[in-house]
Amino acid sequence: MGTSRMFRIFVVLGSAFMILLIIIYWDDVGASHLYLHTPVSPGPKIPHPPPQQRPHTSRTPSFLSDIDAFVNQFLEPGTGEPTDPVPVETSNQSEKAEERYIPRREWKIHVTPVAAELRERQEQRRRLLQEMCANDSVVFRGKNRSFDDIPNKELDHLIVDDRHGIIYCYVPKVACSNWKRIMIILSESLLHDGVPERDPLSIPRDLVHNSSMHFTFNKFWKRYGKFAKHLMKVKLKKYTKFLFVRDPFVRLISAYRNKFEMRNEDFYRRFAQVMLRRYANQPTPPASVDEAFAVGVHPTFSHFIQYLLDPQTEKEMPFNEHWRQVYRLCHPCQIDYDFVGHLETAEEDAEHLLRQLRVDNVVEFPTSNRNLTSSSWEADWFSTVPVEARRELYKLYEPDFRLFGYDRPDSILNE
Repeated sequence: MGTSRMFRIFVVLGSAFMILLIIIYWDDVGASHLYLHTPVSPGPKIPHPPPQQRPHTSRTPSFLSDIDAFVNQFLEPGTGEPTDPVPVETSNQSEKAEERYIPRREWKIHVTPVAAELRERQEQRRRLLQEMCANDSVVFRGKNRSFDDIPNKELDHLIVDDRHGIIYCYVPKVACSNWKRIMIILSESLLHDGVPERDPLSIPRDLVHNSSMHFTFNKFWKRYGKFAKHLMKVKLKKYTKFLFVRDPFVRLISAYRNKFEMRNEDFYRRFAQVMLRRYANQPTPPASVDEAFAVGVHPTFSHFIQYLLDPQTEKEMPFNEHWRQVYRLCHPCQIDYDFVGHLETAEEDAEHLLRQLRVDNVVEFPTSNRNLTSSSWEADWFSTVPVEARRELYKLYEPDFRLFGYDRPDSILNE
């Protein structure tokens, strides 16, 4: 009697233990499956064509022993740059296979292929990145760490679009407002009367830079915890990754013009007042940006450069994103970018990229009529900066110059 009772107790305990294991397993698996098929925010329900039939297999993937194989079942391949679709009568099967990437619309058919010089330009930029990351003469903090070693707070510039399999690393002062608009449209995260927004320029600036409009890698941690890093690496492997850069010194000039020559209360209080106290002999600068502009007080470009070179600056806080180096924002030696755009060739690169992503029928990159900072102005802007300070500044941003193929500005550094 005692033996039978003990047996029943063991059966009940064993069953409870197995149920607990199933719940834990399903919690992890269900989360990954849910995210990989859920857009950033709810959009209109649009019917999808039936999925292609896959060969039946009796093998059940093991979550513990083969997590990559399991996750790959739910993740579509990246968009890459496949060949342009051919007319229907010659390749119906090929078109059906391609439709699953963007099932809501027909792909745009191009009569001519992408120009050979544009393809070669991208190949050269990507090759240069790989060479510089392997070159021991290019030294910067964090260069040789693995992706796993990057703190999650440093991944907040990687915006993910699961609908189209795209990852964009945004760099402030490099047309990032318009590229963020593109990402909002592609993710269908902004609706008007239930209809996704289609015009990039109709998206207000305050929404463009609202973090709630974008799903970044940094947000993975809050949602998926310890499983987040693996999901990130799977997406980095499968999705198409891109960034845009510009001449580092010209980017600094643009940042200064935008943040300190225009009325910006936040930047005045956080940075301008510090510069005025440290370098302009103003222990009590005006209390607000309006008061400062009324009396003609603001930090000069030379003060700004002093602030960047001051060791005290980074002891207090990391560089603001508007002047932080690109290698610190986008981790080009840990992430194998598929496309590297330059602001200097923005229109050609944008057209090439949207075509490569197969979304040029969905959205166009908006052209800008704003007065952009020109590289020809560098000599004028740096004329008030001591030559030694210019050389120190180059050392600070040298990795960006070399990683992305910008020439050393000898005319500024050798005066």
